[in-house]
Amino acid sequence: QEPLVESGGGSVHVGESLTLSCVASGFPFDLRCLGWFRQSSKGEREGVAQIDIGNLTTITESVKGRFTISRDNAKNTLYLEMNNLKSEDSGLYRCAARPSGYGWCDEQLGATKFAVWGQGTQVTVSS
Repeated sequence: QEPLVESGGGSVHVGESLTLSCVASGFPFDLRCLGWFRQSSKGEREGVAQIDIGNLTTITESVKGRFTISRDNAKNTLYLEMNNLKSEDSGLYRCAARPSGYGWCDEQLGATKFAVWGQGTQVTVSS
């Protein structure tokens, strides 16, 4: 069983909304810093948002005010609510968890700090 499984992606138009989910299994979800990353068609990876065990969040500047990250520890599920989507938001969205012992997130949204990754869910935003 995969440790992180994303869902909720799809094809939408500019201005529409999507909510992504990431279900975790096999590790103590509630004790980890969690994040969302996206990879463009050109292969460029960008940190989108992260949330720590105290629900403190970091959101990358390009999506502030439009995206919200949240977690439901009872359901072992991480969410990314995306509103007012833009074409540049298109990409493969992957959730990730930091290693054991890292309940707090670093100030920077660095992919190299995350050890467990999902396969991703595709988001396509067209005009």
